Amino acid sequence: MAKACAELRRVIGERRNIEESEIGQLPYLQAVVKETFRLHPPAPLLLPRRAEKTTEIMGYTIPNGSRVLINIWAIGRDANIWPEPEKFTPERFLVKAVDFKGGDFELIPFGAGRRICPGMPLAIRMVHLVLGSLLNQFKWSLPAELERNGVDMTEKFGVTLVKAVPLRAIPAHV
Repeated sequence: MAKACAELRRVIGERRNIEESEIGQLPYLQAVVKETFRLHPPAPLLLPRRAEKTTEIMGYTIPNGSRVLINIWAIGRDANIWPEPEKFTPERFLVKAVDFKGGDFELIPFGAGRRICPGMPLAIRMVHLVLGSLLNQFKWSLPAELERNGVDMTEKFGVTLVKAVPLRAIPAHV
């Protein structure tokens, strides 16, 4: 959070909402959003797909007409793709250009192809703008018990992913 706040202060200035045109000047904020989507995608499974023909993938035969579910939650935690996959490391996206708009299959929180989420353009803009504004407008801290014990990052699985224990954070004006 300190790195993202420092970047915002340097590029945007203190206590100012960011403009959509400024998102491109905030590579660390973009990396934080990508890393968040990698570890905590909005939904763990993409919409079901249907195999158009019998095909073989990694030694498995997928028969024609099979319903295929893509587990993007597991892709985001695959040690063959991501070094230290359980660790929150936004810097990985500063050294490796990965797009989450459906072009790079290792990071597809909104899906890809014809079934990509129609709300993706709005979500991408809003997540960057809201996160950047909240970080730039407030100084955030945790309640004392969370400072001592740490934040529980356990998730409840369902159609969407939610934290098992809701996060509590304390905002203070900068």
